[in-house]
Amino acid sequence: MSEAGNKTEQIKESASNIVPTIRSYFRILKLAKKPTREEFMTIAKVAAVGILAIGILGFLFYVLMDVFPQMII
Repeated sequence: MSEAGNKTEQIKESASNIVPTIRSYFRILKLAKKPTREEFMTIAKVAAVGILAIGILGFLFYVLMDVFPQMII
């Protein structure tokens, strides 16, 4: 019977933690604002450069591990 009581306590404790968490989420959403076109374009450019850099790095690893050893043989 103590196991069932323990689970009930855990459920009550979890439920009491949900409300403050949801309130903090709403507080953050109230502070958020829509970015201006300039801010959005800057973020998009930075993301594009990062994706491009990772793509180039992946291609270089591919060449080093797959194509380059075949050229040596």
